[in-house]
Amino acid sequence: MVDRIVAAGRAVLAEEGYDACSTNRIAARAGVSPGSVYQYFPDKAAIVAAVIEGWSDETAERVAASLADRVGEPGGIGMVRATIEALLSALEADPELLRVVSEELPLAQHKDRRTALERRVRELTATWLAVRPGASTVPEPAVSAWVLVLALENLAVRWVLDSPPVPRERLVEELVALVTGYLSVPRPG
Repeated sequence: MVDRIVAAGRAVLAEEGYDACSTNRIAARAGVSPGSVYQYFPDKAAIVAAVIEGWSDETAERVAASLADRVGEPGGIGMVRATIEALLSALEADPELLRVVSEELPLAQHKDRRTALERRVRELTATWLAVRPGASTVPEPAVSAWVLVLALENLAVRWVLDSPPVPRERLVEELVALVTGYLSVPRPG
């Protein structure tokens, strides 16, 4: 029943947006009475939190798994490309929910989940950079990882939401160039 209500909440959020989402609409979508919803969730915010938790976990798993699978690979362009592809695929999986999360939800409702996702990917990126001291010119892998993760996340989200006239393959090439160029430019330590 909980999974059914959360799935209905996700559908209502994605289709109607945060403001139009209500426990009554979620109950109707789940095919249950509003009273049944309240047996499991005290209010709309609790359902939205469960939806965001599930969506964040799915997104984090796709991106982190791609990165974790390649941390030990020699070279770097393959890992960079695979991680960018995984990020785009994760965001493209549910663009309507991404729009609600990015543009409609109060930040306080999803900041912890977003921060946890960014931290996980950042730590894997920093590890990858640290185990390849000669592969890049970055003096502080943790700082460079922070810059890369936030830059890629924001560019990928905007590409999915804005639908610019940039084909996906071209975007991937640009992002790979951005990352590899950033990592290879000599900088003062």
